[in-house]
Amino acid sequence: MIKVDKLSFSFPQKELYNNVSFTIEEAQHCAFIGTSGSGKSTLIDILMDPERYLYDGKLEIDPDCTIGYVSQFSELDKTKETTVFEYIAERFIQLENEIQSICAEMETSSDIEPLLEKYQFALEALDAMGGDDYESIIHKQLNLANLMKRRDTKVADLSGGEFKLIQVMKEMLNRPDLLIMDEPDVFLDFENLNALKKLINSHKGMLLVVTHNRYLLNHCFNKMIHLENTEIQEFDGRYIEYNFSLLQTKIELQEIAVAEQEEIERNETIINNLRVIATYNSEASRGRALKARVRFQERLEARRIKAPFVAIKQPNISLGIENEMEDATVVTVNHYSAAFDELLLDNVSFEIKSTDKVAIIGANGTGKTTLLRDIFNNNHPSIEINADVKVAYLSQMQGEMLNDSNTILEEFIDAGFNTYDEVRSYVSSYGFEGEIVNQKIASLSGGEKNVLQLAKVSASKANVLLLDEPTSHLDTYTQIALEKAIEDYKGAIIMISHDFYSVVNGMDYVLIIEDKTIRKMSKRKFRQMIYASHFDKDYLEAEQNKKAVEMKIELALKDTNFELAKGLVDELEELIKRL
Repeated sequence: MIKVDKLSFSFPQKELYNNVSFTIEEAQHCAFIGTSGSGKSTLIDILMDPERYLYDGKLEIDPDCTIGYVSQFSELDKTKETTVFEYIAERFIQLENEIQSICAEMETSSDIEPLLEKYQFALEALDAMGGDDYESIIHKQLNLANLMKRRDTKVADLSGGEFKLIQVMKEMLNRPDLLIMDEPDVFLDFENLNALKKLINSHKGMLLVVTHNRYLLNHCFNKMIHLENTEIQEFDGRYIEYNFSLLQTKIELQEIAVAEQEEIERNETIINNLRVIATYNSEASRGRALKARVRFQERLEARRIKAPFVAIKQPNISLGIENEMEDATVVTVNHYSAAFDELLLDNVSFEIKSTDKVAIIGANGTGKTTLLRDIFNNNHPSIEINADVKVAYLSQMQGEMLNDSNTILEEFIDAGFNTYDEVRSYVSSYGFEGEIVNQKIASLSGGEKNVLQLAKVSASKANVLLLDEPTSHLDTYTQIALEKAIEDYKGAIIMISHDFYSVVNGMDYVLIIEDKTIRKMSKRKFRQMIYASHFDKDYLEAEQNKKAVEMKIELALKDTNFELAKGLVDELEELIKRL
């Protein structure tokens, strides 16, 4: 068991945790969730290397506990000649070689006792990893992830998504007591995401996974650890049940808060009346009554409900547009080809209308980003952009569109804002308030950087948006806010995405890459394709119905119509049972 007890930690500019406590027990698969920038990755760093940090509280980890780790930023070493099998089996092969070396040494050594001890230790380590039959175990994992065909491929020749899966397999097969994965799903295509789901669900040990991916959250975990506003709460159960519990709590707390506010306002009226009376009646009893009422008011304010997990501030994403174009072709791609080491796309043609919302879908490494970047740069002979078009681009390589050495304020001054006050006012609606606007962009989390890119895209007022994996690193609250902004946007959107929900909820159709070419696919056909591989029948429709009821509850709460909200909760509960 891993136990964190009343841990507090802060950076000079930001408090991250205030007396947080949680446990991870044997066989638990924990999803670690929370809004971008709340400190999830830092807490993982503390768990893995507590000696590096000065924190208050206790961290109880058995000294013999082994921790495996899969980073959200994995770099593929193109120089290595190692095959996929050799990469995954590295630790097994090391132990086998060590055992053979010790055996060879024992044949010639006169002092055999220390060698026997080393031999026994190496055997036990290999046995603990299931090393007697490691080749069969690796084959089973490769088959599970549909990667057996890549067994003898050089690691350097894998796509980024395939390499991420291979990393996950390697760490799982090393059998650490706790395996920590930080956003392992980022940039995975549909097939690789499904493979990751299977790997997670097949793992027998303790897992702590930072993820915002709704597909994984709904299908992989039996415990939630939620970090928000310096506090943590634990929930034993599925993500969908946790969200339902949060919504129920929100209704209860808001109903109490409204009643308390009414009581505070009544008391404020009495205090004001007593103050008026005290101006012409100086009796001591009047003064005592006034003081008593003021103290009562202070007590009311002190016990006002504070709910960090149900009062999460969703960013207000609004994709502005300056020049709406009606019924025009904005992008024409004609006989386009692209190559990178090998031919990626060949003789591709399509056109985008002024209000089309289009997802480009394809496996990792099929040329989606290359195509989008060529449209943005507008210097390719096969691509024509309408003269009235203004294009804005969000890159999955965040350093392309953000200057890491800038502060947030400087970044928006460079983008054309006139004053720091204007920037502060604008970025506050995206969740950047207070001292964070003076931080260097390099210090922000991946999710915060993507929100910052969305803020820049929106400020551009462009009428064609090119969005390359816009939901990557975004917390679920921001993903939903982005879906709403896309729905309301009046221009054209070309979006690369591996997020089922964003495609189905926001796009008109998809352009799917297969066999080095692109074909248009209706959203209905795309749904059918996804269902065949990933979901039970009508799952996404049921998810949409659930989301619609949740929106009705939010509107009822805005109107303080608690009876309606409670009735809708019963309806929501029935929908959740079907998911």
